[in-house]
Amino acid sequence: MDRNALYRTVWRWHFYAGLFVMPMVVILALTGAVYLFKPQVEAWEERAWRGLSAAQAASPDAQVKAALAAFPGSRFHSYRLPEAESDAALIHLALPDHAMRDVFVSPAGTVVGALDPEWRIMQVVQEIHGQLLIGKQGSWLVELAASWAIVMILTGLYLWWPRGRGLAGVIWPRLQGGARVFLRDLHAVTGFWVAGLALVLLVTGLPWADVWGSAFKAVRTEMGWIKGKQDWTIGGAPASGGDHAGHDHGTMPGAMPPGTMPAGTHRMPDGTVMAGPAMSAVSISEIVAEAKSRHLPFPVIVTPPGSAPPFGGKASGGWSVRSDTQNRPLRTALTFDPATGQETSREVFADKHVIDRVVGYGVAWHEGQLFGLVNQLIGVATAAMLITMSVSGFLLWRRRKPADQLGAPPQPTLPPRMGGAVLITLALAALLPLLAISMVAMLLLEYALPRLLPRAARWLGLRIPNKAAAQ
Repeated sequence: MDRNALYRTVWRWHFYAGLFVMPMVVILALTGAVYLFKPQVEAWEERAWRGLSAAQAASPDAQVKAALAAFPGSRFHSYRLPEAESDAALIHLALPDHAMRDVFVSPAGTVVGALDPEWRIMQVVQEIHGQLLIGKQGSWLVELAASWAIVMILTGLYLWWPRGRGLAGVIWPRLQGGARVFLRDLHAVTGFWVAGLALVLLVTGLPWADVWGSAFKAVRTEMGWIKGKQDWTIGGAPASGGDHAGHDHGTMPGAMPPGTMPAGTHRMPDGTVMAGPAMSAVSISEIVAEAKSRHLPFPVIVTPPGSAPPFGGKASGGWSVRSDTQNRPLRTALTFDPATGQETSREVFADKHVIDRVVGYGVAWHEGQLFGLVNQLIGVATAAMLITMSVSGFLLWRRRKPADQLGAPPQPTLPPRMGGAVLITLALAALLPLLAISMVAMLLLEYALPRLLPRAARWLGLRIPNKAAAQ
């Protein structure tokens, strides 16, 4: 009896978790599968500005000047080295209206195109995946869904456990039992095969989440586990706070009095505004040449003195050269003295704290870039199985749902002996703050609803106390 009561209780939690998580899983799986191919998609998006004539190559200084001239009043923010000599350079500018623009300048020094970085394909996909296009509140919903997805997977594994059955319906679906049996097996078997991969994706995504990521950063700070800059965002914003990295903080409204210029900039004789110290002895052409000689993984970004780093923090006092490759273990960040051009600092992946290195490997796996195409294909297979599991679970629910009820599994007549399940639940609640809050809310709802709103409780499949049932 106790085992049956425990099974029904776990089944109810699995049902509630799945009902909330299934739509989110489909959204996250689809957007995540697309984001796995960010390098390929961005190369396609920039296809018109690749393979250009490089017969008369202009200097990076001339390329930046051409970009500034094409957008009067703008400020130079960063320079992305072309992947090949025949590709256009990407000049990232801050416009007078506080927006940003990716300007593509050919090797000959001609502006050949421009894109709004806020509306680039992968930026939109990323914002759907991380914040559902609604900012911090969206990040909370994604984090809550990820937390309940962990519950869904763990409870699903408990329900799947063979308990003396054969391999059919456990390792592979049965094909002879009709549509209902096939759907049940497809759901359970797919869930079993995807469980490990899905848990890795969920756990590696938590450092980006707003609540969990902020708590994780606070613990790391308190324990002294931070070494160098954190190179991932929290809830879509830099780890140091503020808006996300694509915005130009130095040009935000109210940042400085009218008529003044941002720190670290100077006006050239033709009226264009260049970031970097006035009378600098080192030009961007020299820094770009030095960056090319280092053979860093693409994309390589050169940022002038006075510009804030992409993930928050104070503006650098020197020229910054960094590889922003998604394969994070290959990233390198260099700083050069603006007066002499000498290297003043160097940070590689091995220099980071071991916690940051573990997160870095997880992020690279999550984004499908840790070991190339194989990593991407595993990610696509994981997304496909998650969608299959969600769709089959939805169909199972619709087939068994009564017309006048939600169709939740009935509550056990006797309270189950939870045993080790209590410890697992407490551990999950301690590690996942939003899960803990939502679990308390659900338990309160299950207690209060039958007493206050019996009809709603019946629709949810809750057991009604005798007094309330008589109403």
